[in-house]
Amino acid sequence: MNQSALIRPDWTPATIALMVLGFIVFWPLGLAMLAYILFGDKLKTFKKDANDSVDRMCAGFRRNHRGHWAHHRTGNVAFDDWREAELARLDEERRKLDEMRAEFDAYVRQLRRAKDQEEFDRFMRERKNGRPGPAPETN
Repeated sequence: MNQSALIRPDWTPATIALMVLGFIVFWPLGLAMLAYILFGDKLKTFKKDANDSVDRMCAGFRRNHRGHWAHHRTGNVAFDDWREAELARLDEERRKLDEMRAEFDAYVRQLRRAKDQEEFDRFMRERKNGRPGPAPETN
């Protein structure tokens, strides 16, 4: 996330001003801004979790749907066998892609953690050496 954004889910002068203005104009707007400030960071995680849940549910529907159609054969044995083989191959490809996505997500989480750790270590070194960190932004 770009931390230099003017409106981000954090207690910045801009978000506080928007929250106060929202309460003055129409109190639900101020409440919505307060919720964004407090829980905005969790929206991406919430969206990903919701999407994953829906994907799992739909995968169950697809499996049941295929199983339903497996009982209704076309009458052409060669076609039915080919279709079953293709569906099995596609299921295997989907499983491989899901595993690769999970591995990539873990890799990205590890990279973010390493970056955060490096930034924290640098801050602690600078603090220990008596050099203050960057001055807070003032508007």
